Amino acid sequence: MGDANPPVVLVSNRGPLTFTRDDDDELVASRGGGGLVSSLGPMARDVGATWIAAAMTDEDREAAAGGVVDAKGFKVHTLAVDPHAYRMAYDVVSNATLWFLHHGLFDLSRRPRLDRRWMEAWVAYRDVNHAFARAVIDQAEEGAVVLVQDYHLSLVGTWLAQERPDLRAVHFTHTPFCNPDLLRVLPSAVAEELLGGMASHTACGFHAQRWADNFAACCEEVLGWTPATFVSPIAPDQGGMEEVAASDECAAEVERLDELLAGRMLIARVDRIELSKNLLRGFLAFDDLLRTRPEWRGRVVFLAQAYPSRESLPEYLAYRQEVEGLARLLNERWATPGWDPIILDTSDNYSSSVAALVRYDVLLVNPVRDGLNLVAKEGALLNRNNGVLALSREAGVWDELGGTALEVNPFDVAGTSDVLSAALTMAPADRAAHAAALRKAAEARVPHDWLADQLAAAATGPAGSGAHRASGRPGPGPGAG
Repeated sequence: MGDANPPVVLVSNRGPLTFTRDDDDELVASRGGGGLVSSLGPMARDVGATWIAAAMTDEDREAAAGGVVDAKGFKVHTLAVDPHAYRMAYDVVSNATLWFLHHGLFDLSRRPRLDRRWMEAWVAYRDVNHAFARAVIDQAEEGAVVLVQDYHLSLVGTWLAQERPDLRAVHFTHTPFCNPDLLRVLPSAVAEELLGGMASHTACGFHAQRWADNFAACCEEVLGWTPATFVSPIAPDQGGMEEVAASDECAAEVERLDELLAGRMLIARVDRIELSKNLLRGFLAFDDLLRTRPEWRGRVVFLAQAYPSRESLPEYLAYRQEVEGLARLLNERWATPGWDPIILDTSDNYSSSVAALVRYDVLLVNPVRDGLNLVAKEGALLNRNNGVLALSREAGVWDELGGTALEVNPFDVAGTSDVLSAALTMAPADRAAHAAALRKAAEARVPHDWLADQLAAAATGPAGSGAHRASGRPGPGPGAG
């Protein structure tokens, strides 16, 4: 690349800082939330990256007017996007369409409805992506590496390839990627624009080979050629997690959990209340376990640490109601004095979630589909109880842990019940060997491996490479900005 340590620009929807006002009415920066921030934060600081992200609140938008903010170890440019355009892009296209598409969540007899309002939202999505691209074009140093994150920003590379051929831009998708059959849900012009935008980057990265293969197959069918891809599963911040696990707050949560269990075994899960996470079938499998294996009644507790997500979407509100309702129903069915079989904790309490990972006997990770699923690795690294992992084969992390974890078909309730039974009855020596193998597999990569893979992908391709430049295809259509 010429420069052994090129400047790095990180681009994501959610940034590492959020702004509020203190008692003196001054803007104050604090650490932002979200899994992406937790994963990327330490790496961004280490390489001195400039981080470009959307303004989420009025205070964020006010901070954006001041340019790049240097706080909490981050250099952040908060991008003030038109709020209406942002909501349309984020809620209608990113979350209600692309997320559903890539996770296979559509009830195709009813959804999606790609009407004229949806097409207006697609224009908004394009405009938001263009605003991010313009910020990079205007601010990135000569020869910089640009790391664009996730499905919210699929089109950014379009303009970077056209206007800043000196840049090496990599796009990384943290979700699964749909196959060509599912992609046909989208209007043809939209599918071509979406794939062309991603392919305009030097390379496109994914957490698992199957997602890269799906993307390549979609590009071959729609674009007629296959762009460069790479596979790089991210790893948890082990040091940061162990620091939390060693804290007084977490110790108190573990003690509280032990008192609650009163010697019983613990099945745990740590998720968002998210359609793809498959909470309902997990509860139904536990119901089947108690019904078909009565010896476990009163001897095991299912703790679901599940905090709300995307409640601006009606599907998610309805799903939360279903999850809470099913947990109540099963407790009414099976509870006895002193024993509630299901504990559903919807508070977003990180120390409590870490305590569950430290303490579990069985960790259930049964998503319908997941780009990776860090919880499976986090549990393997944190657990002190020789816990057993019951893992969905549809999670990207199956490629790393599937040789050791007990396999779960996420749609098979009876089969999941059988896996839970096998996990609960595993012999102590087998549990110890299982936990040791899981930990070894989870330790095989560290967060900086993921960053290094992106930098290597940027280095291997020519600057400015991409779909529109390489193939002569036009950029986005009218309204592209």
